[in-house]
Amino acid sequence: MLRIKRLSEVVGRRVYTDSGDLFGAVEEVNLVDNKIDGWRIVVARDSGMIEIIGGARGIIVPHQFIKAIGDILIINKNAVPIQTGEEDLPLEEDELI
Repeated sequence: MLRIKRLSEVVGRRVYTDSGDLFGAVEEVNLVDNKIDGWRIVVARDSGMIEIIGGARGIIVPHQFIKAIGDILIINKNAVPIQTGEEDLPLEEDELI
């Protein structure tokens, strides 16, 4: 069993989704009142997730979406915001005519 004594040991570790996809790496840990509030994760260029999140450099994942912390971090796939294109948006009523 891996015990982490310092949060600085987690910075730089790889992050994977619970479906096994590489997401990125931990850049920073956000603390509020000495408790972990969220994790700033930089998206890996070779992960293919940049297209899914709309070209952003990274995201902040709330701590409740972290499933496991060890040699890697595993996040819930629902924590990843999915960018929708304009073609996916519903048409207005006046556009239907």
